[in-house]
Amino acid sequence: MKLLKRLGWILMVILGLGFLAGVFAYQSLKPDYDGVKSLAGLAAQVDVYYDPYGVPHIYGNTEEDAFRALGYVHAQDRLWQMELLRRVARGGLSEVFGKELLPTDRFFLALGIAEASRDAVSALDRQRPEVVLSQAYLDGINEFIASGPTPVEFYLTGIRKTPFELEDIHNAIGYMAFSFAMAHKTDPLLTHIRDSLGTAYLEDLEIGYDSLVTRIRNYEPAVKDSVAPQLLGAVTAALAPLPIPQFIGSNSWVIAPPKTRNGKVILANDPHIGFAQPSVWYEAHLSTPNYEKYGYHLAGIPFPLLGHNRKAAYGLTMFENDDLDFYYEQPHPSDSNRYAVPGGYADYDRVTHSIRVKDQKEVSFSYKRTRHGPVMNAIAKQLGPGRPVSMSWIYTRLENKLLETLYGLSHADDLQGFQSALPGLHAPGLNVMYGDAEGNVAWWASAKLYTMPDSVNTKLILDGSSGREEVQEYLGFHENPKAINPPWNYVYSANNQPEPVGGKAYPGYYLPENRARRIVDILESKDDWDRKSVSAMILDDRSPVNPEIAIDLAKSLDVGKLTNKQIKLLDNLSRWKGNYPLKTSEPTFFHRWVYFFLKHTFGDKLGEIHFKEFLATHFHKRAIAPMAAREHSVWWDRKHTPDIVEGKQEIVQLAFQQAYESLEEQLGKDTGLWTWERVHQLEHEHPIGRVRLLRSFFNVGPFPVRGSREVINNMGFTYGEHGDNKVTHGPSTRRIVDFSDIENSLSILPTGQSGNPFSVHYKDQAGMYVDGKFRKMLLNKAEITRPSNSLLIFKPD
Repeated sequence: MKLLKRLGWILMVILGLGFLAGVFAYQSLKPDYDGVKSLAGLAAQVDVYYDPYGVPHIYGNTEEDAFRALGYVHAQDRLWQMELLRRVARGGLSEVFGKELLPTDRFFLALGIAEASRDAVSALDRQRPEVVLSQAYLDGINEFIASGPTPVEFYLTGIRKTPFELEDIHNAIGYMAFSFAMAHKTDPLLTHIRDSLGTAYLEDLEIGYDSLVTRIRNYEPAVKDSVAPQLLGAVTAALAPLPIPQFIGSNSWVIAPPKTRNGKVILANDPHIGFAQPSVWYEAHLSTPNYEKYGYHLAGIPFPLLGHNRKAAYGLTMFENDDLDFYYEQPHPSDSNRYAVPGGYADYDRVTHSIRVKDQKEVSFSYKRTRHGPVMNAIAKQLGPGRPVSMSWIYTRLENKLLETLYGLSHADDLQGFQSALPGLHAPGLNVMYGDAEGNVAWWASAKLYTMPDSVNTKLILDGSSGREEVQEYLGFHENPKAINPPWNYVYSANNQPEPVGGKAYPGYYLPENRARRIVDILESKDDWDRKSVSAMILDDRSPVNPEIAIDLAKSLDVGKLTNKQIKLLDNLSRWKGNYPLKTSEPTFFHRWVYFFLKHTFGDKLGEIHFKEFLATHFHKRAIAPMAAREHSVWWDRKHTPDIVEGKQEIVQLAFQQAYESLEEQLGKDTGLWTWERVHQLEHEHPIGRVRLLRSFFNVGPFPVRGSREVINNMGFTYGEHGDNKVTHGPSTRRIVDFSDIENSLSILPTGQSGNPFSVHYKDQAGMYVDGKFRKMLLNKAEITRPSNSLLIFKPD
């Protein structure tokens, strides 16, 4: 008995010490949202008010002071996120996560982002305002690194904090630019299909320009040997373990005064990005006597990519233009150090890098580089020593003016000033959306576009030795698609293809018309838009296309082969409106049916590995509706049944039966229980939350969520055999700027402002986001400076 008492006391002491350690960790590692701190380099005091959701409202006498304070407060909430983002381009992830990330580090080093960053920084004029403000922002980050608490992730991974530099900003921008690209997922697969199956198999894949779908309209006022499958596998393997989200797509629309109830512009924007914890965006409001902006910042980047003030607002979606090409190179027959170029041979450049790896020695690797770019064979081991394939990416080939561009966008207060900043955006391709207090609305497809010879299909691997498949010319910005104050009184983008300009269609990896068609239908339906109705529209989850797909598939069914329960399910599906309430079962069965339809259409010819890669492309989404409507296709005759010629009916019937059986096995015999909430869930994963014991501490969720793939509320997922539609990407914010009442404009983040798990703002918006709620983006100083809000004061050191 005495022993049990003694053990009890020991246990209590251990628990007490553990509790005290937890309290100490919480108090010492959480961000400071109030108090007084000194900050070196300030000219005068800076006041930072935190609103109820942890958004800093920074008041300084100069922009330089405000940006220096921004760097500090951004770092205390997001330093871990900043650290990961700057490491991607320079091949620094293996040092944090171990040898499993070596293929990823090799791949990104070979892209040349880090070298392009060094070149861009060396060319900077250090006296230009964008450089001065960037350095002030970095000084603020570095002050937190020197004097602030170390985030818990640094302790868990064993890495040291080191100062941030201008190259880190450019490296973060470079990763963002590459994550927008789709060619690396698409071109090798299409080349494999052509080389292994024939050109007939490309015709049904909707990879070209389609004049029949909903397109973004232009308007300007009159006054202005195949290595392809191995290449694809290598790229996919390199990108799969990335511990930070990738950019996917977006919606945005801007409504002009004639279509709004109050006669003022309304802008809506919800960029679609991979879900993760922390959330992608960090909101901050800066105010000085000469500058004010409420902006959305990426980790480690001083200027907001989305923003507004009382005069103007802007947002972004992905253009999806083609800015990356692969080339087959022809090696010299006897000299492995040379390759063919028009008129002769040239020497390869050889590049060598060293990569630090957690718990082991540095790893050295080298690769060749041609006039097009890095030769992928040494980077992607799957390629082996066979035919060389190089990669040409416009981001690293042209002068980088993105820092100047982002500064210009964030400092423009009118249409002309904003438009003048856009030509510096060479890559990534972005649809830039604009509205202002004067009533202007505009959309610009912004990128450095170029022309290729008419016979060249840039969605295939090109011939690098002949000189006949090269860029012919780079186009001036005036030739880009755009719409400025169009007579239909709105502009929009949903990553769909724009109309040709002057008869010239621009190749790209555009998404299907589903979201675009719905946006246009809704906007055209009324002329009295207000903040409330736009808030409802941004949450819309109805697809005008999916019910049509269901009907087209059902026409090919032999109903006589269905059971009574299956016929009832089919009847319910025929009445489905294409929306996604959590308690309904029609969406669940529809997507299972489509998956098996795709599997038996394409998987038979592509094989399991390439079919999974096919499902990661945009063009598989573009193919679903046309294939469902088509009566004949070369894809439907299965190669494993040489004595039988299958057609659409056999494929659709088999897909229906397997979808039904898989859902019975997964969710039970009662079709009424096949509800969307059981299969469509969202969990915000932290890189360290992948460790099972730490999951509940770092991750947020899971939550059942409305929405689906390619609806306005684009809660996307990847089709797979598992039958669990785990949401992987969606609105990274929902944002509505109303110039009739600018101080009550709305926003929401998927989890919270802070990336620090000890912060009260780590996940305080997660429930609101799932429920479709919003919060105010405060601009009114009287509201911001209420005594109930926290005040952090920075004084000159």
